[in-house]
Amino acid sequence: MEGTKPVNKKLAAALSGGAVLVLALSGCSSDNGNDKLDAWAKQVCDGVQPQAKKIADANAAIQKQTSDNSAPADVQKTDAQAFQDMSDAYKAIGAAVQNAGAPDVDGGAKKQKDAVKELNDISASYASLKTQVDKLETKDQAKFADGLKDIATSLDKLSKSGNDALKTLEEGDVGKAMAKQESCKSASSSAPATAS
Repeated sequence: MEGTKPVNKKLAAALSGGAVLVLALSGCSSDNGNDKLDAWAKQVCDGVQPQAKKIADANAAIQKQTSDNSAPADVQKTDAQAFQDMSDAYKAIGAAVQNAGAPDVDGGAKKQKDAVKELNDISASYASLKTQVDKLETKDQAKFADGLKDIATSLDKLSKSGNDALKTLEEGDVGKAMAKQESCKSASSSAPATAS
């Protein structure tokens, strides 16, 4: 199994960075009681919670496959399913933000639109990674390891890019309103810590 294992570990480490995106969807502190904003935050947080769990589970599946001496075909199957799950989860989070409407804050409509676009872009990136994993050659250990290396690099970039619009969405009162929601608190606790 020499060759694939270190690369798979790199993949798992890069993947755990993606959990940060989910954490971005849960603020901290309390707000001054804007009922409209609280209702908006509850709707978004309730939509995020099951998706945060899905992302954490996908992450865990890749981590587990990394720790075993897994055959390339098994690694491919697990990684492909995990990327698909993550793609679906980010798309669903985007839909939750979209369906909630614009938050009741200055520039809320633009913040919402930017965050939805960003979440859909992240979803598309994971779908693309799944396609790449599906095409990997599993019969040749060296080729498979090389292919995984490329995917780990893409994943690393993905985990470091993109949650600016999410951060912008939840600045100020939006973040405070989200912090009060039970489902956002549990969403952030179900996201795994970043491993290295």
